[in-house]
Amino acid sequence: MEIGQKHDAAKPRWDLLPWRAASEVVDVLTFGAQKYAPDNWRDVPDARRRYFAALLRHLVAWWLGEQRDPESGRHHLAHAVCCAMFLMELEK
Repeated sequence: MEIGQKHDAAKPRWDLLPWRAASEVVDVLTFGAQKYAPDNWRDVPDARRRYFAALLRHLVAWWLGEQRDPESGRHHLAHAVCCAMFLMELEK
């Protein structure tokens, strides 16, 4: 019997993504899409500076002991990840 092969050693390992954390990030993105509009973050004036400032606000709030954003109820670190992802996308 022949053994099957799959040449995927050099492919991205999406299975390594921490799914609970990723789910929290998706919750933040969904909250933002409902509050503003889907992909609204792409059109925010001075977005680079403002999302960097927001990232810092969420990190500092978390660092000082506040786990969840009072407005959204979502984890501050999930908000910070969203801001970092927006910054990465805006760089392109």
